[in-house]
Amino acid sequence: MVHVVLPSGQGVDLDRGDLLSVLRERGETGAALLVDGELRDLRDPLPPSGEVQVVPLDHPAALEVLRHTASHVLAHAVTRLFPGVQLAIGPAIEDGFYYDFRFPEPLTRDDLPRIQEEMEKIVREDHPIERVWLPRAEAEALLRGRGEDYKLELLREIPDERISFYRQGEFIDLCRGPHLPSTGLVRHFALLDLAGAYWRGDAARDMLTRVYGTAFPTGEALAEHLRWREEARKRDHRTLGPELDLFSIQNETVGAGLVLWHPKGAALRHQIETFWKEEHYKAGYQLVYTPHIGRARLWETSGHLDFYREGMYSPMAVEGQEFYLKPMNCPFHIAIYKTRTRSYRDLPIRYAELGTVYRFERSGVLHGLLRVRGFTQDDAHIICRPDQIEDEVAACLDLTLHILGAFGFRDFKVALSVRDPAGKEHYIGSDGMWDEAERSLVRALEGKGLSYTRMEGEAVFYGPKIDIHVLDSLKRSWQLTTIQFDFNEPERFDMAYIGDDGAAHRPYMVHRALLGSLERFFGILIEHYGGAFPPWLAPVQAAVLPVTEGEIPYAEGVAAELRRAGIRAEAWTKERKTLRWLIREAQLQKVPYMLVCGAREAAAGVVALRLRTGEDLGAHPVAAVADRIRHRVAERSLEL
Repeated sequence: MVHVVLPSGQGVDLDRGDLLSVLRERGETGAALLVDGELRDLRDPLPPSGEVQVVPLDHPAALEVLRHTASHVLAHAVTRLFPGVQLAIGPAIEDGFYYDFRFPEPLTRDDLPRIQEEMEKIVREDHPIERVWLPRAEAEALLRGRGEDYKLELLREIPDERISFYRQGEFIDLCRGPHLPSTGLVRHFALLDLAGAYWRGDAARDMLTRVYGTAFPTGEALAEHLRWREEARKRDHRTLGPELDLFSIQNETVGAGLVLWHPKGAALRHQIETFWKEEHYKAGYQLVYTPHIGRARLWETSGHLDFYREGMYSPMAVEGQEFYLKPMNCPFHIAIYKTRTRSYRDLPIRYAELGTVYRFERSGVLHGLLRVRGFTQDDAHIICRPDQIEDEVAACLDLTLHILGAFGFRDFKVALSVRDPAGKEHYIGSDGMWDEAERSLVRALEGKGLSYTRMEGEAVFYGPKIDIHVLDSLKRSWQLTTIQFDFNEPERFDMAYIGDDGAAHRPYMVHRALLGSLERFFGILIEHYGGAFPPWLAPVQAAVLPVTEGEIPYAEGVAAELRRAGIRAEAWTKERKTLRWLIREAQLQKVPYMLVCGAREAAAGVVALRLRTGEDLGAHPVAAVADRIRHRVAERSLEL
């Protein structure tokens, strides 16, 4: 006998009864069954004994079931509207769902309203959703008869002899579930966008059409999500970057995934780099510079040609030798370390570099600044003795929280990635090394009071790592900082130091990037602030706006005085526009401070100060305005 807790909170004892019938009799609706923390279909047999919970539609765990069912409603609508379409896969994802199709004719965004309308019709028809089990032979015959090549490929990978399908009305799909009891429960949904997607994520396979959508248990939740998406759209760095003249990516003339930093973007990047360098010098790092290319032998020793060749650009021949564009900086830092014999007294050594690397990313995954082919890592490698490792990791955490905090990031999620204890053969290094490294990371995290999620099996093959994810102003999570052990390269490059016993010892090495890459971080920063950067980062901190042509000489003098004070200021005198136009343009360009110069201000030697947020602060001496801006910049204040 099993005790079933219904959505109403009432309990009922059942012995393998039809749970859906019980729910209907009691006028209750459920989304799924929760058994020992695992979601199961309401149609599945109950366990022999114990207690299980029927998850209601508004339960957080029900979102996955709701969205998975919505993806089937989408596929149902598409098969009605587009005869001959082939189905691929249609999972629930973090904020919605998608389904991949191969259409007989190209689909456009103009088709989405028609598909949504058909989905709404299927919801109104309220088809019961039935789970159907077919013998393997029948399942294969069904799919083959409908020409479902992608589903047949998936079927071949299922080891079972009984195959799970779900049917709603005339639509049936290969699926393991779980699903809602009927299509009528998918009430609040929206189709969002189209994209291309390779079958199984393989660029050598068919290009399919991916239709994205989202679904929520209430109309209010859906409306809030759509508002959030609109705000995210307004903040999209791919739009704001060119609009604010920060950067461009010119696929046809320069190349896909290669970024051109315009003067304003370069000014902002300069602030990031200068702050980064100053803080690293304070933290005891030594800055280095390394070449953009290296001999093939270097990459053979590091293992990149064995494990990462597909991510590297093709070699170039130089004087009979093969050279590669560097995908990583670490082999060069190791080469610097090995230029002389190192003593235990020399350690730790902390090399840091803003090093530009090149990786051949497939064109389908390139995404503005967030996924590019040439990028600058804020890279560092710490080479130390085993007894120093815990303090070094703790210092890395201090530095990353300080630097990220200066850019306005205060909310973090931390992941500790360790090896899979059941698959130790896939990792290099001894048990003792892994255990010691993991203990060091844990002690460093706990010593800083940082809660973390342990991710078994997520470590790379050469060591455990800490990943820090920041939450931006829209509460989106971005993985930035990585602090990563490496048992591999010290061994491959035969790194050593002379210990206090006079013998050679192998050092520990930590790879460490705090911002990840300047390009990706810059894209995240644009979206975090919506292009309205704090004063210390703003490419143009002050725009001086003359009211008439007569005030142009005075405005240019004010701008020059601000520049002498170290402020990035421009006098907007080249085009004669109305003051209203100039103010509006400065606000569109997200300039923090506007200094208005009319005849009265010029005569009095002052300026009328306006903020980009719309406040008019009245007349002030130029020196007072300069002091205000310098003070905000010196404090790296987020306020104007």
